[in-house]
Amino acid sequence: MNITLKLFATLTDYLPAGAKGNIAQLQLTDDARLGDLLDELKLPQKLVHLVLVNGAYVAPDARTEHRLVEGDTLAIWPPVAGG
Repeated sequence: MNITLKLFATLTDYLPAGAKGNIAQLQLTDDARLGDLLDELKLPQKLVHLVLVNGAYVAPDARTEHRLVEGDTLAIWPPVAGG
């Protein structure tokens, strides 16, 4: 299956090769879970703050088992500081 991955701010350093800007098109197995993808991308857990799949928030306790499906758009932001 194919999904779109969008990483923001400092997380763009973790985009796979071939990404354009902050967006990458990924091909995953049909049984892919969000937690597995986060591990594969080697995203530090402390930097994965806000996670949206198709604009819907995925809570931290649901991320490991959340199943991704064809056409999903996954967007991830790190914690934001400042004021």
